[in-house]
Amino acid sequence: MWKQGTFVTRKSYGSDMIFRIESIEQNMAILRGVDYRLMADAPLDDLVKVQEPQHSDKLEVPDMQKRECQRIIDDTKRRYMPFFRSAGESEDKESFSYFEVPGKVLHLDGDPAYLRKSMELYKQYQVPAEGHHVQESSMADLLYRLLPELRPDIVVITGHDGIYKDSRGDHLYHLSSYKNSHHFVRAIRACREYERNRDVLTIVAGACQSHFEALLKAGANFASSPARILIHALDPVQVAARISYTSMKETITMMDVYDKTVSGVKGIGGIESKGSYRVGIPNFKLMY
Repeated sequence: MWKQGTFVTRKSYGSDMIFRIESIEQNMAILRGVDYRLMADAPLDDLVKVQEPQHSDKLEVPDMQKRECQRIIDDTKRRYMPFFRSAGESEDKESFSYFEVPGKVLHLDGDPAYLRKSMELYKQYQVPAEGHHVQESSMADLLYRLLPELRPDIVVITGHDGIYKDSRGDHLYHLSSYKNSHHFVRAIRACREYERNRDVLTIVAGACQSHFEALLKAGANFASSPARILIHALDPVQVAARISYTSMKETITMMDVYDKTVSGVKGIGGIESKGSYRVGIPNFKLMY
């Protein structure tokens, strides 16, 4: 009856969330959330089969956050126009036509559906990004190969995570209490072996209920989840886009990004970090 890919809910949780069966181990199913970046497990007799869900609003960024992020990107683009327009008044204006270099993103995602949605949003924001679907346990190994090849400015490391049942109190600070946080930590460390400077390579890491403190200690600039809550599937993209279109001369704080995410500061926290956006002159494409 039960097989990989079946959509289910859990009776013990009042069927409050839809999951997809990742694998079955004896009488237990390993589950990945459909609407949230949550990983869980449940006895087979606790599962209820449901139909494949149609398009979910939870996989879309609400208009308010999307507009705010787009506004920041547009403001960054407009900021440089008066300078170059003024500089070109006394000389050939074409010589002062400029080109943009927003920060380039490498996005690793443990969920193919979330990856597709993420790449669509990067494209909408005009953020240069390359995405790879990879199991959380293999992310560190892939980064060792991809980082020297792609040389990104921003790395997003995300997928699914969750706290093991009954891991409360002091156990919340044990890495072993989390399903995938230790894999995210390994991936972050791989990034920091490649580039130690947090202002040269910015890392956004984590998923639902991830061990926020461990991810920051490993070297992430921004991470989930300070309050161990379920984060919106596209919040890491919102943060990465903000970094990509913030000037490398400016500092980003959590106050600059929290209202661009759906989950807010309970879902994603971080440290002061430099932006990755640059401009250059001249734009040869406009000159010839």
